[in-house]
Amino acid sequence: MKKTIAVLKGDGIGPEVVDEALKVLKVIEKNYNHEFSYREALIGAAAIDATGNPFPKETLDVCQISDAILFGAIGHPKYDNDPTAKVRPEQGLLAMRKALNLFANIRPINTYQVLANSSPLKAELVQNVDFVVFRELTGGIYFGQPRGRSEDGNVAFDSCVYSREEILRVTKLAFEAAYRRNKRVTLVDKANVLATSRLWREVVKEYAKEHPEITLDFMFVDNAAMKIIQNPKYFDVVLTENMFGDIITDEASVITGSLGMLPSASVGDKVGLYEPIHGSYPEAAGQNRANPMAAILSAAMLLETSFGLTEESAAIRKAVEEALNQGFVTEDINRTKHYTTREVGDKVASLVKEMKAATV
Repeated sequence: MKKTIAVLKGDGIGPEVVDEALKVLKVIEKNYNHEFSYREALIGAAAIDATGNPFPKETLDVCQISDAILFGAIGHPKYDNDPTAKVRPEQGLLAMRKALNLFANIRPINTYQVLANSSPLKAELVQNVDFVVFRELTGGIYFGQPRGRSEDGNVAFDSCVYSREEILRVTKLAFEAAYRRNKRVTLVDKANVLATSRLWREVVKEYAKEHPEITLDFMFVDNAAMKIIQNPKYFDVVLTENMFGDIITDEASVITGSLGMLPSASVGDKVGLYEPIHGSYPEAAGQNRANPMAAILSAAMLLETSFGLTEESAAIRKAVEEALNQGFVTEDINRTKHYTTREVGDKVASLVKEMKAATV
């Protein structure tokens, strides 16, 4: 198979963790006789510094001619700590989602047995947690108009706007995933207060009538936030709007033991984007101590979701779990005995190579 992957390393620890994901992808190429070409482009603070634009046209062009996008992270203190900055790295991410119509964010929440004691929750609560969140990504309060400030600056306002079509297209993806899992979807909303949430319930209920095999239930977002802590094993497929999804997926990620363990996919009409859910973590940038596992697992999602390479994706996930079992972790997981970013990436790549050799 020949495919082109856009590589947007971004800011902070983004370049370091993406490099380890690329290391593993190159082993996959060799082991399975694939040929991936990699096209690098700028985004975020790095792009602002170079071009003045957090998502330059050159980067959009690279994304549009690629078959998938591997993305690191964006953000830098010089923009984060300046409330007057008119151009910000995060604007690049929002612009990319809109330009590429990446309307659904998919975040699997999985726990590993070896990391059970790393979770802030009791081990028995997090064992065998396995659910996935489908978050609508290009609508809602992050994009709604009008927004702004009053002339005197004392009042600010944002609009939460959703259309039936925006809701329906991500709902379809969530139900498709439910068929492959345990056939249960939980819609998370705030329908007791918000008109947009009531539209969500209406659209999802109508769609569910066409799929009687799927069990659909509803949960207010505040209740869902509590349930994720009290009983995370309750969930199978979670469907929600943009801001609620942003919040509850970050909450859910913590129960796994480390933000550095969870990948994500953003999909739409054509090209898919794959990224670790963590931020740019500028305090650790360039120090070779960031956890590359989420970026490596994002590469696994890329192979399966965009390229249909299920065996190759499974090999990476198995290698990650085996590396964890052997204690090859970064300092965020084990502060007394840990390895560097590159050492963990080397270990996963080596295990992927060994697995293929064992089957020949």
